[in-house]
Amino acid sequence: MNKAEFYREARTDLPGPLAGVRVLEATTTWAGPMCAVVLADLGASVIKVEVPSGEVTRRLTPLLPGTSVSFTHATVNRNKRSLTLDMRRPEGRDIFLKLAAQSDIVVENFKAGTMDNWGVGYRAVRAVKPDIVYVSITGWGQFGPYHERPGYDPLVQAASGFVSLNGSPDGPPTKAPTYLGDDVAGLHGAIGAIAALSHRDRTGEGQQVDVAMLDALLFQSDGYPTLGAMGVDPTRMGNEFGFAAPVNLFDCKDGPVMAGVLLDSHWKVLARTIGCPELADDPNFATAAGRTANRDACNALLGGWLAKRTRAEAIQAFDRGGIPIAPVNTYAEAARDVHVRERDMLQPTRLEDGSIAPITGPAAKFSRTPTRVRTGAPALGEHNDEILVEIGFTTAARRRLKESGVT
Repeated sequence: MNKAEFYREARTDLPGPLAGVRVLEATTTWAGPMCAVVLADLGASVIKVEVPSGEVTRRLTPLLPGTSVSFTHATVNRNKRSLTLDMRRPEGRDIFLKLAAQSDIVVENFKAGTMDNWGVGYRAVRAVKPDIVYVSITGWGQFGPYHERPGYDPLVQAASGFVSLNGSPDGPPTKAPTYLGDDVAGLHGAIGAIAALSHRDRTGEGQQVDVAMLDALLFQSDGYPTLGAMGVDPTRMGNEFGFAAPVNLFDCKDGPVMAGVLLDSHWKVLARTIGCPELADDPNFATAAGRTANRDACNALLGGWLAKRTRAEAIQAFDRGGIPIAPVNTYAEAARDVHVRERDMLQPTRLEDGSIAPITGPAAKFSRTPTRVRTGAPALGEHNDEILVEIGFTTAARRRLKESGVT
C-alpha cells in the first residue's frame, strides 16, 4: 500500500479524531506536556497554562539551530495555545476554574497536593465541572508511601529496575538517553484520559486519573517485575536477547547494524545467506535453544560474514531473504532516512520566532481523520487575550490582570 491509498478517504475538515475535545493543561517539563501534546496531536483543543515567567521546557538547551526556540519546547508544546496565569493568586485560581468548567480534560503534573493547595485540585474543579476528567501525573502517584516525594525521570528509571538492566554487561547500570519514564507516563496519561472520557460519554461520570511514572515504567518493563517478584533476577545483556541468538550489534565495513533471528525458520534462511547451509538443520543451531547454547559460535558466524560487507550490501541480502536487519543510525541519519520522511515523522513547522524547523510528527496514522503538526509551539502568553476574551474578560480587565502579574 502507498501513502495515497492509505489516506484515500481522509477528511480535511477535522484536526484529528479528538476534534471538539477541550483540554486544560497545567504542567511543566515533560510527562504532563507529553500527555497533553498527544491529545493535541489527536485533534483536541489544548490550552497550556504556564506561570508568567514560563515553564522549564522553554529554557532547556540546546536551542534549535538558527532559532531562539528550545528543542524541547518546540517538540512537546506544538498544537497548543499558551496562557500565562499565576494560579497561586485568587484571580489566577478563579480564571483556571472558569476555564476548567468549559473543559473536558484537565492535565497536571505537579507534586501530589500542589494543585489542591492552589485551590485548583480535582475536588475544586469537580465542584465547577462534575463530569471532568482530571489527569494527575507524578513520579510516585497520588497515594502510597512515596507519594509526597519529588519524582523525576532518572529516579523512576532507577527505582523501577530499568537502569539495572540497561547498558553493557561489563559496564555500570545506565539510564535511557531519552526521558523514558516521562514519555511512557505521558502516553498512559493520554490513554487514561481517553478511556475516562469514553466512560463519561456513556455514563455522565467524571473521575480523576492517577498516573505514576514509576507505575508506567513498570508496566512497560515487559514482564520483568513479575520475574523479579518470583525470585528471578535477570542480568544485563547489552544488545543481545536471552531467548534468541544470534541477535546483536555487528560491525560492517562502513558501520554497525543490528541483525539476527528470532525464529527457527529465519535461521534456515540466514544459514544459507551467510554461506553455511549445512547449519540450517544442524541440531546445535536449528532451534532457539540450540543457538542460545551456542551463542558465541552464532555471533562469530554472522559477525564474520557482516564484517566483509557494507551496510547496504548486508541489508540488501537480508531483505531478499526476509531476515531482520537495520542500520545503527544516529538521530541525524534517522532524520535523513527516506522511510522516516515518507511517514511524515519530520514536518516543516513555523516556530514562534518565524523560523522553520522539522518538528517530530505524530506516530499514529489515521486513514479517515489524519493528524499533523498544525501549529508550532506558541510564544509565552501568545494567546492570553484570545483565551480571556473567550471567557468574557474585557480589555480593561485583561490589562489589569497583566499589570498585576496574574497573567
